[in-house]
Amino acid sequence: MPDHASESAAQPQAPGPPRTSEPSRATESDPAGEPTERPEPPEASASRDTVPQAPKVPAYAHQGRQPQQPNPWQSSRQTAGTLARLRPARPAAIRNATLWAAVATALLSALLLGDGLGLNLLIVAVPAALAAYFAAQAAGRRLRSWSAVWAVGGLALLAVPALRDAGWPAFLAVVSAVALGSLTLHGSRSWLGVFLGSVGLFSSVAGGLRWGVSGVRDRMTGSRGRWGVVFRSTVVAIGLLIVFGTLFASADAAFADVLGNLIPGVSLGDAPWRFFLFVVGLVGALTAAYTTAAPVRWDDITVRDGKPRGRLEWALPLIVLNLLFAVFIAIQLTVLFGGYDKVMAETDLSYSAYARQGFWQLLWATLLTLLVIALALRWAPRGHSRDRTLVRTVLGALCFLTLVVVASALRRMDLYVDAYGLTRLRISVAAVELWLGVVLILIMAAGVFGARMLPRAVAASAAAAVLTFGLVSPDGLIAEQNVQRYRSHHTIDIDYLRGLSADAVPALDGLPEPLRSCALNEIQHTLRASDAPWYATSWGEARARDILEKRSANALVTDCRGPGSEGDSERSGYEGDDSYDPY
Repeated sequence: MPDHASESAAQPQAPGPPRTSEPSRATESDPAGEPTERPEPPEASASRDTVPQAPKVPAYAHQGRQPQQPNPWQSSRQTAGTLARLRPARPAAIRNATLWAAVATALLSALLLGDGLGLNLLIVAVPAALAAYFAAQAAGRRLRSWSAVWAVGGLALLAVPALRDAGWPAFLAVVSAVALGSLTLHGSRSWLGVFLGSVGLFSSVAGGLRWGVSGVRDRMTGSRGRWGVVFRSTVVAIGLLIVFGTLFASADAAFADVLGNLIPGVSLGDAPWRFFLFVVGLVGALTAAYTTAAPVRWDDITVRDGKPRGRLEWALPLIVLNLLFAVFIAIQLTVLFGGYDKVMAETDLSYSAYARQGFWQLLWATLLTLLVIALALRWAPRGHSRDRTLVRTVLGALCFLTLVVVASALRRMDLYVDAYGLTRLRISVAAVELWLGVVLILIMAAGVFGARMLPRAVAASAAAAVLTFGLVSPDGLIAEQNVQRYRSHHTIDIDYLRGLSADAVPALDGLPEPLRSCALNEIQHTLRASDAPWYATSWGEARARDILEKRSANALVTDCRGPGSEGDSERSGYEGDDSYDPY
């Protein structure tokens, strides 16, 4: 950077005797803030002969000077806060392709999602995924293997509402699909990163809106004529479609029927709801694209390791817990091989109470064991190889014993279902217990092969469990199990089965009359009252309609008692002293 001395060196100087003094030196600061000296060029030395210079500060005077404090608001990795470190710089301007994909997502959301959920979710997801793809392409991001796994899993989960009519597994699938989509865009790998990355999409909503608005504003500036042409062309095209489509529909009934099935029905009364869906689709697509262009680095959040404990202090409580598990399992094996009568006589419990109460306690024991394992790993000794061997041995034994507890809990649930039938709550908690067993197996595998991929493996197992739960049709399984139980024991709860979704129709169709009509009447009435279009109709609902069209339920049947339909022992599984199942 030029100084005043260099400027004065260019001016003419009066002749004089040459100087014999040493070249002068100027002080400067090094990167650490300490003063140093450097030789001045000859021009600067000559200029000082004619221009008065400020008095030099001795070097010792710099010793007490404090280095310049950095700006606390400056964005740098050394001085910025945690949030500023995690969130990268603002991405480049949004591309036209990303904007058009976001608009397409908003339009399809407004037109298709207002009639229910089905295949329309997959249709809306396509332009939203394209918006994220265009943003990733502009940002130079590449698709990695785990991101591809999350993306494929999310799309597969969105297929559940298109296949199943039941709302509760479809809701779980949609929530899980959003979580996997967020992981696809963030690409986290640590425990905290995977957890926050699955919900981190919502942290980019405001940024995505600002990004999209700024892109539209930049394009509107100086391009009003071009946008006017686009608007006028769009209006003319829509007008032509309406006029000629109406003429062709009035000329041919088949064309009118096809056109009516393809075009969503929109009324003025649905305008607020459609506008809300338009906004949700637009915000969702912009948020996904913005997250792809500027993902939050959730993995940069570090959690300090716990203070390592001594071997005795760490291992003694866990060894005692392992011994307790072993004693419990030994008793369970005794009961399993023919000791039910003796145990029930000593405990004064009925068969159902013994199976029911034991399942819930064992479910909580499994959850608490996972918490114990997490805390034990945090404070585990890790100084030597013998410490690692100790940790693997003790925790591996605890995981194995807990797996036996999981098997015992599932066995109790099987006994209870065999006695009183399958319900939504029972199949749900059994599925959760089964997934916890998978998590324990993954933890044991991590102890052998390493825990680098354990967080993502657990997240993938949860998504696979939700997908499997939706694809197997829980309502269909409930109906099938209860129908099989009726054929074996001649007992059935029609009041419960008639509240299932259309997924249960194929199994309930196998009941004899009048139980069949009693079970299907309410489902048939719901299907007849529904006029959902093709894109909001699930495959399970379409199959139920076909079955009921071939053999409709008798709406005049009022006597739904049938043999064993009420007053039998299985009713105690839903009333009286049974607080297990509120449904």
